[in-house]
Amino acid sequence: MAKLKLGVLISGSGTNLQVLIDACATAGYPAEIALVISNKATAGGIARAEAAGIPVAVISHKDFDGREAFDDAMHEKLTEAGVEFICLAGFMRILSDRFIERWHDRMINIHPSLLPAYRGLDTHARAIADGVRFAGCTLHYVRPDLDNGPIIAQAVVPVLPDDTPDTLAARIQVQEHRLYPAIVRLIAEGKVTVEDGRVVYGGGVDLGENLTDITSPRT
Repeated sequence: MAKLKLGVLISGSGTNLQVLIDACATAGYPAEIALVISNKATAGGIARAEAAGIPVAVISHKDFDGREAFDDAMHEKLTEAGVEFICLAGFMRILSDRFIERWHDRMINIHPSLLPAYRGLDTHARAIADGVRFAGCTLHYVRPDLDNGPIIAQAVVPVLPDDTPDTLAARIQVQEHRLYPAIVRLIAEGKVTVEDGRVVYGGGVDLGENLTDITSPRT
């Protein structure tokens, strides 16, 4: 069975990119990264991709007159590379509606909150300021509305009394790194679909309480 060809869009250090690289390098993983795109030449994730021998394209949004022209350039590179599915991994640009529609149900994002709570930036500081007891991350399909779209999966962590935005972010990031490659596996295996705006799991998938069922290797 052919592997699902991924395009990963980054702007920063690329820690979620790294867990996808590691997952794709394991035997039997049903996806491979065909291209990494960064809008910043200084992004740390570029070195991660290059070390793994993955093609990288640096496309600066500053070189284009408007969001759609920038997105068109990315779309062209992704198409040339044979990308079938996009993973946003710390990509800090708002995408145009046209780009999102081109990749409808073929693009996902990881967001550091339990959506629909705390869309946008500064999610950890806002959660702590509000006194919530639980926070987490959400993997969702991308739609034109910011940090919106059918929710695929979420992981929850406690908010501790002495948490700072940094300590909470670190705890949530551990769960991001478990969730992302596990869900990409399911998508590549055809076990995740969107029906009437909601995600449906097939093939007897049970997320369970701690993702054990979906993070363990397939035989």
